[in-house]
Amino acid sequence: MSYRLIDYVLWHHARQQAGAHGRVEAALTLWSVHGDGRRVRDGAVVAPNERLSWPLTIGLGVQHVAAMFSATVLVPTLTHFPVSTTLLFSGVGTLLFLVITRNRIPSYLGSSFAFIAPLTAAANYGMATQLGAVLVAGLLLMGVGVAVKALGVRLLESVMPPVVTGAVIVLVGLNLAPTATRSFAAQPLIALLTLSVIVFCAVVPHGLLSRVSVLAGIAVGWLVAALAGVLDQSRLAALGNAAWFGLPEFHAPVVRPTVILLVIPVVIVLVAENVGHVKAVAAITGRDLDGSVGDSLIADGLATALAGSGGGSGTTTYAENIGVMAATRVYSTAAYAVAGITAVVLSLCPKFGALVNTIPDGVLGGATILLYGMIALVGVRIWLADRVDFGDPVNLTVVAVAIVAGVGDLKIAIGGMTVGGIAWGSMTVVVLYPLLRWVRLRRDGGGEVTGRRPRG
Repeated sequence: MSYRLIDYVLWHHARQQAGAHGRVEAALTLWSVHGDGRRVRDGAVVAPNERLSWPLTIGLGVQHVAAMFSATVLVPTLTHFPVSTTLLFSGVGTLLFLVITRNRIPSYLGSSFAFIAPLTAAANYGMATQLGAVLVAGLLLMGVGVAVKALGVRLLESVMPPVVTGAVIVLVGLNLAPTATRSFAAQPLIALLTLSVIVFCAVVPHGLLSRVSVLAGIAVGWLVAALAGVLDQSRLAALGNAAWFGLPEFHAPVVRPTVILLVIPVVIVLVAENVGHVKAVAAITGRDLDGSVGDSLIADGLATALAGSGGGSGTTTYAENIGVMAATRVYSTAAYAVAGITAVVLSLCPKFGALVNTIPDGVLGGATILLYGMIALVGVRIWLADRVDFGDPVNLTVVAVAIVAGVGDLKIAIGGMTVGGIAWGSMTVVVLYPLLRWVRLRRDGGGEVTGRRPRG
């Protein structure tokens, strides 16, 4: 999840209506060639079930790989997961997503930043338990998808109002702040250089460079660190010994009761991301995709569960790739199929994973001090877009308790397990908000209490 998530998550909470020019198709659609396959006329778009010539489609697929690359490999780097394995399940998950959504939703499934907090909290239990958390999150997300498919997308709007989703996303982002600042302080000059390059590339240039700003910053920071001789020598030795071709590392998951609480906020974030992605794609393609929200959630849940069962980080729909589509006006799912296959091919190069593992703390600190803050601001933007009224004591008290519990990383031992701040904060807002809202409703004699100010 990168900073462009800010734009498309809002589609869900602003409830903007997409055009109704499409219809739900019962079967997987194949790609027809758009025009002559070589060019797109001014004002025209390439629909999801269309494609350009295969050379152009392959080029567009590689461009999608470039857009998703930095964020997708950064998550396993921060959580100490094998990068190649995560990349493999990212590619496989993307291909599964296209099949399950019947080629109607162009999307790439990359690593979700929402998993960083729970995976970091479970680090002391070992990778197997961390993978158990990813597996449970995927299964829960699939369950939400099945419920949405059966009961309709409006189910989410009643269960997950803006005040709830915004609070969970804010506390997830801010809970990670100490990790970013520690890495930044370890190598402050390199971290500052990395951050400066990322900010410059994100703000000043147009086009693809702005969408790969994190990758550009990490590359410059790594190069400077290499010239300064501060790269870890043991990791450089591992890079030299790594093979060019080989299978990724696979690890089996172990599910502990603690992970159930850890992944609750992750599932909420993943639901918001997926629904927002579908709304955004519907708007830019002029199609009614509300009937595909359940399929999207099921597909992402399956991809996440599959990653957790084999050693990869959880996945989510990527906003970076929406930016590529908006710039090119090519919404072909064929390009995403190429991107998925390309990711699988890259995962079969152990030397690539070893190279990513050489990224020093300062470079990671420079990147994450921005990215974690951007995650938190997604929640703030949700509150602003839906005019959440913090003069309402229900909103004010619930969010205040949840944010401090999450950011302060409140830890309380219950029985044989320790419950951390992310879990306490999420449970507070998810459980306490509807309870207090019901109490206010009864007190006011049936008058409705909402989480938003009236519009207009």
